[in-house]
Amino acid sequence: MGWRAGEESRPLHVVLGNEAGDLDSMVSALALAFYLTKTAGAGEIFIPVLNINRAELPLRGDNVFFLQKLQIPESALVFRDEINLHALHQAGQLTLILVDHHVLPKSDAALEEAVAEVLDHRPIEQKYCPPCHVSVELVGSCATLVAERILQGAPEILDRQTASLLHGTIILDCVNMDAKVGKATPKDSKYVEKLEALFPDLPQRKDIFDSLQKAKFDVSGLTTEQMLRKDQKTIYRQGTKVTISAIYMDLEAFLQRLDLLEDLSAFCHEHSYDALVAMTIFFNTQNEPVRQLAVFCPHSALRMTICGVLEQSTSPALRLTPIPSLFPDLQTYLQGNTQVSRKKLLPVLQEALSAYFDSRKMPPGQPEVVGMSREQADKELDRAGNSLMAGLSQDDEDPPLPPTPMNSLVDECPLDQGLPKLSAEAVFEKCSQISLSQSARVSPSKK
Repeated sequence: MGWRAGEESRPLHVVLGNEAGDLDSMVSALALAFYLTKTAGAGEIFIPVLNINRAELPLRGDNVFFLQKLQIPESALVFRDEINLHALHQAGQLTLILVDHHVLPKSDAALEEAVAEVLDHRPIEQKYCPPCHVSVELVGSCATLVAERILQGAPEILDRQTASLLHGTIILDCVNMDAKVGKATPKDSKYVEKLEALFPDLPQRKDIFDSLQKAKFDVSGLTTEQMLRKDQKTIYRQGTKVTISAIYMDLEAFLQRLDLLEDLSAFCHEHSYDALVAMTIFFNTQNEPVRQLAVFCPHSALRMTICGVLEQSTSPALRLTPIPSLFPDLQTYLQGNTQVSRKKLLPVLQEALSAYFDSRKMPPGQPEVVGMSREQADKELDRAGNSLMAGLSQDDEDPPLPPTPMNSLVDECPLDQGLPKLSAEAVFEKCSQISLSQSARVSPSKK
């Protein structure tokens, strides 16, 4: 599987996860690249690329835990800051397959013509979707669709390691297949059962769910900034930016962090955010999810508009109960409807931003959901302005949901990285390491 002399013109098939770099994105990229490599013609290599910088991986505790549990070395993985996709594309050597997202961010708009296939589980954005084969199905986990592809296409290549990756990820994404939570679809349940039938020694659902969730929610040792960056999306429009972060702890405990107000102010100032919405989530003693909201915004008019729209929202109905706050510029709530996740809250925040600009009698431009969470990415956004999609009229309708993924943890714009830090030979060597680690540890035989 190594790179041989004379093959420099051979295109690289990159399976690229979303910019959140969450477990579903990582596992979907790894498993689909594994399947495509096993079933492709001679000489065709598919490389999974995690769409975050390597330094950001520790923020994903569930990713780190699962890699260690399944003995997949982090050194065998390829991260976004280690391969310059733009340089490869300009050299005519890149084919992209997108998993767990189907809309490229502004900084990657030039790569759209390299996209050959999309596999996603989010509502499709017809205006923004690349002109290629698109497979989108509204299931709880993208890993379910990858499992389906493998089991329908070449079930004989599935080994226990890959099955374990898919099985645990689906269970985590679907909250242990709990019908009351409502994330699991019949297809998610079907493929969890199929994987368990093929590999009866897979961990018990509750055991793997508890382990992954504990790792995901472990924020011990993280600074306030790291907690805010861990799972973040940003809406950007006409010079105004509103960011929303998922915080994996009780709001009361979060508000008691030392120097919290100073940290929030510094975070917003550093990244030019005009408002920050924190959605906290934790599980009570009955293992039921509890969601709370905090809106931090020094600009009173914008804060009042955001809070007003959130309080009055009926689609979805958040059922907010205000919690008294001792901090200026901060409004807090208990969220009665726990099924409204951060993803579902984004359209409501878009509505709030539209209402804010309408109140100022400004043109109704298209809100953008972008993935820039660090200084260099902020500069890139500022340079690009509101040109997410060339030719998009300001009179066009807003999309029903914001483009996904767009909660980047990328430190800086890939366009500024220069030449790839990994040679093509090193990239193929990493791909070989992943494959060898699977074949060395896992017997393909099934019980």
